[in-house]
Amino acid sequence: QVQLVESGGGWVQPGGSLRLSCAASGIVFRLATMGWYRQAPGKQRELVATINSGTITNHADSVKGRFTISRDNGKNTVYLQMNSLKPEDTAVYYCNAQTSYRSYWGQGTQVTVSS
Repeated sequence: QVQLVESGGGWVQPGGSLRLSCAASGIVFRLATMGWYRQAPGKQRELVATINSGTITNHADSVKGRFTISRDNGKNTVYLQMNSLKPEDTAVYYCNAQTSYRSYWGQGTQVTVSS
């Protein structure tokens, strides 16, 4: 059974930082492309960042220079370091695992940026 468990969300003031974590089980983590997506109220889910089975990363233009995706294959965990947060970053953040067979999603973690 595949499980992706996100943690680290919460409330933060503009300019603050948060680090999201996603612990994976039930997949060969080191071979999966991992990603973070987000969905704000009334909007479609959008890509935030991905990292392939190596170290190649891709970040959305809206978060470049502020967010960094990374992975620890020894811990089966992917991270999203979020700095200089803005109110428009408020959303539910979802972890995604893309394997050779299918795509898996976590349950999401809420990030709220407000003063």
